Amino acid sequence: MIIPFLAVIKKELGSVIRDRTIIISILIQLFIASFSSALLLGMLSLYDADTIMKFGGAGINIGAVNSSNNVLGLLMSQRGLHIIPYATLADATNAFHHGEVIAIVDVPQDANGITEINLYLPDSDTASSLIRMVIQEPLKQYENILRAEKGIEVRYADLGGKPSTSFEFVYSVLLPMLMFFPAFVAGSMSVDSITEEVENNTLQTLLSAPLTINWMIGAKIAASVILASMQCIAWLALLQLNSIIIQNEGWILLLAVIIAGITSTFAAMGAVVLKDRERSQFIYSLALLAAAAISTLLKLSPITTLSRLAIGDYYTSGWNVMVFAAFLVGLHLLLLKVSRHLLI
Repeated sequence: MIIPFLAVIKKELGSVIRDRTIIISILIQLFIASFSSALLLGMLSLYDADTIMKFGGAGINIGAVNSSNNVLGLLMSQRGLHIIPYATLADATNAFHHGEVIAIVDVPQDANGITEINLYLPDSDTASSLIRMVIQEPLKQYENILRAEKGIEVRYADLGGKPSTSFEFVYSVLLPMLMFFPAFVAGSMSVDSITEEVENNTLQTLLSAPLTINWMIGAKIAASVILASMQCIAWLALLQLNSIIIQNEGWILLLAVIIAGITSTFAAMGAVVLKDRERSQFIYSLALLAAAAISTLLKLSPITTLSRLAIGDYYTSGWNVMVFAAFLVGLHLLLLKVSRHLLI
């Protein structure tokens, strides 16, 4: 029984190698993973836009005019901007046209001591949006300082709560996404593999070998999980090569493999009952979205468990992973009961 089982696994993996679409998708994932630092910066800019300047450094030159006390310049420098002072607006404008600065901040005062803030931006919408986004907080802080000097306390810029950080993004968004995406693909592969046997009328031929229906389905699930595991190993290796520190790599990899097994088993169960690729894929996709939404409401979700394992949380260990392993065992036992529907 083991030899035919391994033969089916080899056949499924061979079909994956011959499928150019899957191979290209895997190569694209590996190519992206090899540039994880750039990927982190790009995706982090969507999650927490303020971190662009933290990673980018002082790469944007801003001309400052009439900043005699240099308070605003100091606030902008703290955001990662490179401030170049100019005596007059004409000097700053000339530097702007020669490409020495990309924007100008003019802070004139009138005879009554009222301070104005004039911001001159480039024509490029992308550059202008980036500058406005980064400079917004220093301007609010500077406005508070000016009001405090006149005895006006309006602390609207003092927001409560903890701000989003790159640490949160890496371990709660990026890493779970990379580890669980192969599991989602594995489930889809299981649906295609099983329904293909039914639609091509090759199921009976496959079962003519000394292989039961349960072993045949198990082999197809195993092939999907093996492929997902290889992708997860590559992700972990390339992330660590990009200096992203990950704790408990073994438990994380085991959790990713278990989730791949859960998605593949559930997808196979739908394919066994429906025997139709389109309906099975549709049900699998809906169930996947529902499971992802419900898991966010649970205290023990795969995403939370993986994130805590990655940061080395003291209260998260292999026992948390075993909960999902137990669920996988129960799901597999249920599959064994419904697998006979494939022969009906």
